[in-house]
Amino acid sequence: MINGIWLLMILMGILLAGWQGKPEVVTQAAFQAAQAAVVYSLELIGVMSFWLGMMKIAEEAGLVNALVKLLKPLTRLLFPSVPAGHPAMGSILMNLSANILGLGNAATPFGLKAMQELQDLNGTKDTATDAMCTFLALNTACITLMPTMIIGIRLSAGSADPTEIVGTTLFATALGMGMAVTADNILRRIYRGRKYG
Repeated sequence: MINGIWLLMILMGILLAGWQGKPEVVTQAAFQAAQAAVVYSLELIGVMSFWLGMMKIAEEAGLVNALVKLLKPLTRLLFPSVPAGHPAMGSILMNLSANILGLGNAATPFGLKAMQELQDLNGTKDTATDAMCTFLALNTACITLMPTMIIGIRLSAGSADPTEIVGTTLFATALGMGMAVTADNILRRIYRGRKYG
């Protein structure tokens, strides 16, 4: 579906430029966008390296473990079907900790590992469990204390104050996470009501 939309937009742009007698505009825009993408990517390598290094320092200093301990009671409440000592819980906690610190790229491997371990607990392999759905909702809409990637992008784009979005990001992600957990809970109850009703 998305690929079809992109294709439609590209074709419409080419047709419109050709109709107006300016097909070179499309070529120039494509080259400028490609050049900007390369420049931003190279600049973001430095930002990513810095923040991943900071994550490693925070992990070595015990900040990530402290965050994991802080989140443990919440995850026990959200994932009652996952046994306390199961490796899935550790991966879930590490994923959420990385997301909270704004390190989505660092969170991805933990998210994949958590889903794999949750699948091991799944009795019906072709259907997602409650824990898998809850984890997906949390991973997608996790609260972010420091949006490091967005700050990096704003910095490389020449923003006068790249950190001004921290407050609004915190508010938006907190609201999003609250809504995701609420929707997960409501939809689970509706599904169970239909299944057993």
